Amino acid sequence: MGRGESRQLPQSGASIEAQPFANHNMTRYGARDMAVGRLERSPIHLLHRAGQCASDIFQGEIGEGDLTPRQYAVLVAVSQNEGVSQTLLVEKTGVDRSTLADIVRRMLKKGLLQRRRTKEDARAYAVKLTEDGWKVLKATDPLAKRVDDKILGVLPNAQRERFLQDLNQIVKALGKLQANGARED
Repeated sequence: MGRGESRQLPQSGASIEAQPFANHNMTRYGARDMAVGRLERSPIHLLHRAGQCASDIFQGEIGEGDLTPRQYAVLVAVSQNEGVSQTLLVEKTGVDRSTLADIVRRMLKKGLLQRRRTKEDARAYAVKLTEDGWKVLKATDPLAKRVDDKILGVLPNAQRERFLQDLNQIVKALGKLQANGARED
């Protein structure tokens, strides 16, 4: 873009001049003023922060090093889908394929999961909980429920169900966008 040309901003439709900030009376203080509150209004930032806080609360309840929130999610998903493939576990938990493979590998070493090749596809694994996996899940469930209650407890009772519905809607909608984007690549 040459000097003095303008371009359209993708979402607003407004144009900006292709000139340095100094020509727009933009100083670092002006940029800072524009950014005030930006993080407090950013869904990606707020969801990340909320996830970090929730993970910290989970680890505080469960104990460091015993079980991570993602490992717990895998235990729950496998318990509800005995013999599930790792591919389907990716879909059920939202954990990416390579991270899930690493989580399953660590849980196999801990003796919480067992896996075998499926009859339908010799390349795929079916995953099941071991007896120890069931014991850990049974012991962890009340602690995880307490964590959920602490997290939801910061909201008024009337907002809790709506909050969960909204989170599920976000996850489903963004999951579809992500799947469609992967197909377009």
